[in-house]
Amino acid sequence: MHDLIELLKNAKTIAVVGASPNSDRPSHYISKYLMSQGYTVIPVNPGHDELFGQTCYPRVRDIPDSYTIDIVDIFRRSNKVVPIVEDAMEKGVGFIWMQDGVISPEAKKLAEDAGIPVEMNNCIYRVHMRSGL
Repeated sequence: MHDLIELLKNAKTIAVVGASPNSDRPSHYISKYLMSQGYTVIPVNPGHDELFGQTCYPRVRDIPDSYTIDIVDIFRRSNKVVPIVEDAMEKGVGFIWMQDGVISPEAKKLAEDAGIPVEMNNCIYRVHMRSGL
């Protein structure tokens, strides 16, 4: 079992897959919250060039190598997660986080077999808020 509080305490850069310009979407307000807490948020969404004043990338694999990605936070349907995890593995990310309702045992196994820990069906915002960080 991984220590989510330690992870959040030590993480600096979070790629948010499924980031949205729509302020009603969890991926929007959670990205903004993470930024307000000092994290570098890299939005990932093929439909946008920029979000939250940051360059938005079509896929995780398109994020420049100059970034060290500590967490990939996934706001996508469960059946869309495997290619995201494959991209994350290629980039050498530190942790995969699948938000509430995002459940992919196949993607989890892929990541863990590659040595990347995974949190599935949990909310990074809720965990961070409750941690008191």
